[in-house]
Amino acid sequence: MKYKVRETTEAVVGAVTGSTTAARTLLLGRYDATGHFQYTGRTTTLLQTDGRTVAGLLTPAGAGHPWTGWSFSAGWGTKETLNVTLVRPDLVVEIGADVARDRAGRWRHVASWYRARPGLSPGNVVLFGSPG
Repeated sequence: MKYKVRETTEAVVGAVTGSTTAARTLLLGRYDATGHFQYTGRTTTLLQTDGRTVAGLLTPAGAGHPWTGWSFSAGWGTKETLNVTLVRPDLVVEIGADVARDRAGRWRHVASWYRARPGLSPGNVVLFGSPG
């Protein structure tokens, strides 16, 4: 039997590493059934051209971003944290994500960036905790 280990899906960009003019990685989230924006994982490092393209679609976060005050781990088993810039969570992106999730419902491995989906709104993305 063959088992699918990765799926193509959408997520919402909530923060980036690198600068807002040239994103290096995207920190991704999804809204849950109660309307809270939940962190789901991050992407692999973007190519420079992709980072600049995505950066042009991002808006800096205003006051009240759901992740204000959060710190994000640089990787499993490390205490190093990422230096992130919060952005308004309104850009939807298509990614390839591992179907395996941790106990909190986050993707266990980094996601592969495919493309921005500016024609979609966060309301078009499956809810956090739902399959897919």
